[in-house]
Amino acid sequence: MSTILLHAARALTPTTEIPDAGILIRDGVIEGIGARQDMTLPSGATEISATGQTAIPGFIDVHIHGAGGHDVMEGTAEAMSTVAKTLARHGTTSFVATTVTASPDDTCRSVEGIARYITQQFAALQTKAEVLGIHYEGPFINKARRGVHPAEWVQLPSAELLQRLLQAAAGNARILTIAPELLGAVPCMHAARDAGVVVAMGHTDATYEQARAGIAHGARHAVHVYNAMRPFSHRDSGVIGAVLTSPEVTAELIADGVHVEEAAMRLLLQAKGAGCVILISDGLSATGMPDGKYMLGNLEVTVAGGVCRNAEGKLAGSTLTLDRALRNVVALGVSLQDAVRMLTANPAKLLGIEFKKGALRTGADADIVLLDENLQVSNVWTRGLSLN
Repeated sequence: MSTILLHAARALTPTTEIPDAGILIRDGVIEGIGARQDMTLPSGATEISATGQTAIPGFIDVHIHGAGGHDVMEGTAEAMSTVAKTLARHGTTSFVATTVTASPDDTCRSVEGIARYITQQFAALQTKAEVLGIHYEGPFINKARRGVHPAEWVQLPSAELLQRLLQAAAGNARILTIAPELLGAVPCMHAARDAGVVVAMGHTDATYEQARAGIAHGARHAVHVYNAMRPFSHRDSGVIGAVLTSPEVTAELIADGVHVEEAAMRLLLQAKGAGCVILISDGLSATGMPDGKYMLGNLEVTVAGGVCRNAEGKLAGSTLTLDRALRNVVALGVSLQDAVRMLTANPAKLLGIEFKKGALRTGADADIVLLDENLQVSNVWTRGLSLN
């Protein structure tokens, strides 16, 4: 791989802003970053001028089911590669492949396929998002808040089934969504934490007390806050009340303007602050595709006007891309630096990979997005490979 010096109008690392920035990329890694005037162009290196653009770290999506017409539950190299290439075009340079509730056999088959793909994803040098691991969304969710997850496969938490799912992932399990109020949830949460998996509360009907107990047992993340959760009210604040008032819990937000209305988004952003919100897509196979019929696992969904619903009319994931999520929260008045943090540094920290991903720093992977003045993606580097 060649050595590149990227010269941008500014870089958001995202914790600091470097005006007139230079980013030196060698062998897919950031070798140096600082003011361009303080950097020398190494011999044989190419300088890329992007003086009207802002350089930011690549986005990390911790909750996504598919894109480009494919679902991660297909588990094939072709499906995974298509998802990864589609996401890279929108600035997502790494993601956690998210399952949907299915039979244990189907889930294990899918997860084994994803794990196989992870081991060989760099065999071909291509600009595509990196799969960081697996997020199990289900089956340990509350039927009352299952959303579009098929009821016949939803089940009470079982440490035995969890072990089977973790084994299928071959060390690639990253996040477990669980309803903390369910019988058997606590031993499952402990087992997940022991395996180094982030415990996330989601698809839950938990009361405030039950959610706080879940947090006491190690839940540190909340899945698509507001959606598929017991609603908030002033005398029954529920899981949402617990998430909003617990600084140790990060909160996912689908900022597409469909899943959560504007005032509720503002409430979450103000209550949690820029350091504790993670913008996600919850994107389906329909992401980056025209309206029509698509699959979410084994479930058919219809996309009309970019909004996904199942046959009963329930919202079923989204077609949101993270570059659009960025523009949407900036339109709410969030600073660009804070919005970038919610898409980069925060998810990297949740996954414990903040030294490799989610930041423009020496030694980190060269996952870089260039934004124009309208915050549209103009170029993307995934581990030093350029899209354009």
